[in-house]
Amino acid sequence: MKKAMATMKKSGSSEEKDGDSPSRLIDARIEELSDWRGETLARVRTLIRQAEPDVVEEWKWRGVPVWEHAGIICTGETYKSVVKLTFAKGASLADPSGLFNSSLDGNTRRAIDFHEGDEINEQALKALVRAAAALNTSMRAAARPAGSRKKPSSA
Repeated sequence: MKKAMATMKKSGSSEEKDGDSPSRLIDARIEELSDWRGETLARVRTLIRQAEPDVVEEWKWRGVPVWEHAGIICTGETYKSVVKLTFAKGASLADPSGLFNSSLDGNTRRAIDFHEGDEINEQALKALVRAAAALNTSMRAAARPAGSRKKPSSA
């Protein structure tokens, strides 16, 4: 298995241990799994970073990889029989390829459970990540008070 490498872009709000960056902590999680779950987590991480090059990796809630862009895009949790990618605002995203297969009854989140041997629809996953990042960006822009926008300087 290839070790997925990443650079840290932000770490201020992360739970870091021993000075490790969130990206290094995610690297360590992938390596410690050393089975299909580590390979799957590494693959979805790569796809997330390809889909949204400005994504920020975080390490929250005592050990959950989180990918953010103007807010949380998704989390990557690993369990005994599943790698779960939970999209924070998944219920607001179009999913024409039907990737969401878990947490379908909630009003906000949606998740994709990957099981051993599952193939990843890479193009559909990238489109979902891009849509989540765009939704976060649009929600952040809409939440700005009108007076907070930078006024043009007079000459």
